[in-house]
Amino acid sequence: MNEDTSARLGKIESSLAHLEHQVEQLNGVIIEQGKLLERMKKEVLRQSTAMATMELESIKANNTKPPHYQ
Repeated sequence: MNEDTSARLGKIESSLAHLEHQVEQLNGVIIEQGKLLERMKKEVLRQSTAMATMELESIKANNTKPPHYQ
């Protein structure tokens, strides 16, 4: 190979190595975001359940029985 072809090949290999590194970093970020998303889903579900329970308790507390049921 001549020098020009060798230099171009070296540049391509360098660019490829850089891109592979970036893909690995992005994959790590995506994995972490997936974990965070799952934790957040669980937290939202927990809070929704707690709010529904509080709402039911509030409704029960405000729903007094008529005098003839007591």
